[in-house]
Amino acid sequence: MRNINEIIEKIKDIIAKNLGGKRVFDKDVASALKITPNTFATMKSRGKIPYEEVIGFCVKNRISVNWLLYEQDTSSLVETTNQYAYVKYFQNVSASAGGGADVDDEENGKLFIDDQVANRLGMSLNSIEAINVVGESMEPTLKDGDILFIDRDKTDISRGGVFVVSSPHGVFVKRVFKRVDGQIDIISDNQDYSPQTLTPDEVTIVGKAVGVFGSVD
Repeated sequence: MRNINEIIEKIKDIIAKNLGGKRVFDKDVASALKITPNTFATMKSRGKIPYEEVIGFCVKNRISVNWLLYEQDTSSLVETTNQYAYVKYFQNVSASAGGGADVDDEENGKLFIDDQVANRLGMSLNSIEAINVVGESMEPTLKDGDILFIDRDKTDISRGGVFVVSSPHGVFVKRVFKRVDGQIDIISDNQDYSPQTLTPDEVTIVGKAVGVFGSVD
């Protein structure tokens, strides 16, 4: 994966192309990512990649996230090619230990990825969507700010796993287990959070977690 400085330079190239070759500075990158200059400077000095903002930039500019984050050559800087497919990215939807939103009711953008990568992971791009992770309830498996890929076709919890769950309390990403008595255990990987047990009519399984763009400490 590219480091933060390499990603910034690529974003500068894209902005410059959109501006007809005009010189681009860090403040312009911060503005494009919708980050304050001070926050941007701090993240840059710490080598921390703002995944959510970078992926939002990719969605807006129809750029393959694989090209921007990884060293993958393409025949064009920003044009979409047959090499790339896309998944729906719900930038305003978060799965967390707190509240959330109904995924079906939110606007989405197109997050372009290399379809060969998806195929190697066994993903059917027609059913893959991406949302944000907020909070620390699933650490160390998932971290605040991660971009989570979910497969909407995988809703069978009989063997357990990490799922995005919609309940009257909000949208969560948790480990989900179906008990013998039919009730459903909702478990956080972070042991500071207590498990919950819900009845089947309180739970809608949105999809199974199948991939993540992780945070950089």
